Amino acid sequence: MTIGRGGEWGRAVAPPAHVHVATTDADVVRLLQDESASVMVAGGDLARTLGTPPPAPRDTVLELPIDLLEVTTDRGAAVACAHVTVRSAWSRGGWWHGPVIAVMNAQFVGDWDVAPRGHPNDGRAEIVEANDLSLRDRIEVRRRLLHGTHLPHPGITVRSLRSATWDFSRPRMVSIDGAAPFPTRSLSITVLPDAAVILH
Repeated sequence: MTIGRGGEWGRAVAPPAHVHVATTDADVVRLLQDESASVMVAGGDLARTLGTPPPAPRDTVLELPIDLLEVTTDRGAAVACAHVTVRSAWSRGGWWHGPVIAVMNAQFVGDWDVAPRGHPNDGRAEIVEANDLSLRDRIEVRRRLLHGTHLPHPGITVRSLRSATWDFSRPRMVSIDGAAPFPTRSLSITVLPDAAVILH
């Protein structure tokens, strides 16, 4: 069951005998494909969202249910645990020109605090869209992203949804969990509530 406002999340358990350690968001998804594996999240944007665990050694670890994002593009289907980002191709200005979209299951993208209210187990994704931003606005937003103070902003919309679909008039560059971006004209994302369990 996804977490409710103010509710307890996860439980303390004894560390399993055999644990696979994920140091990137892509590692998390890859390791979770083995349903019998115990996956410890130790790096990446999902790990940063979870916070710093107590120093080792530990008698217990946190067992946490998380949502995943089912992602469909022109290339087919994929799964994300942290985020999906969309921008223009570098030949068309990249982050500095045109719409920018971040679909967040986690709170962070690298050093940027993109979705301060993002939670990996609330059954929803935070969709942050920047459309009509001048270059000056983008420079200021980029600076404020380091501290999560870019919101509210008249040129940025934030929605909390279980699914969303986009069709682009020209290909946009999509990155899934920070992987190398690729072009697509269509994007569909659906939240998969309580889709996996991780350790932290």
